[in-house]
Amino acid sequence: MCNVMKALLFSGVLAVVLGSCQNTNKSVRDAAVQSLEEPAAPQPGQPQDMVTPVQTPVPAGPVTTIAFTEDNFNFGTVAAGEKVKHVFKFKNTGSEPLILSDVRTTCGCTVPTWPREPIAPGKSGEIVVQFDSTGKSGAQSRRVTIVANTNPPETFVNIEGEVTPAPGN
Repeated sequence: MCNVMKALLFSGVLAVVLGSCQNTNKSVRDAAVQSLEEPAAPQPGQPQDMVTPVQTPVPAGPVTTIAFTEDNFNFGTVAAGEKVKHVFKFKNTGSEPLILSDVRTTCGCTVPTWPREPIAPGKSGEIVVQFDSTGKSGAQSRRVTIVANTNPPETFVNIEGEVTPAPGN
């Protein structure tokens, strides 16, 4: 009878241990899933305007090529608070429709707008980039990442210049 009691007691302890392992694994798994779904908080010492890069799926299907008339724009010197807008012109130089799936920057101060419809072979399009210098000073450089059905799937253009303190500051 004593062996039966020991076996039951062992079975109960084993069930508790295994159950707690499953709960731990589940909470670890839930935390991992949540970290993938939520943007990461800035780490100490990381600039507040830096954003963790996001992988954007590249459009499936045939690839084409893209050519920009310029890939760098220097807006010169502006006073803090001014907004600078520039149009980057491009052409689909391939033989398949060009699909821009995403155009992004690493800072909320720089906002791109781009065509959402496919660009036919031989046709042109524009990406408008607006930089807001509010709260900025000194040399500024922002990279714009264009994700499309090209090889490689990412192309880059840059906007840069100097921001001086606003008059009266």
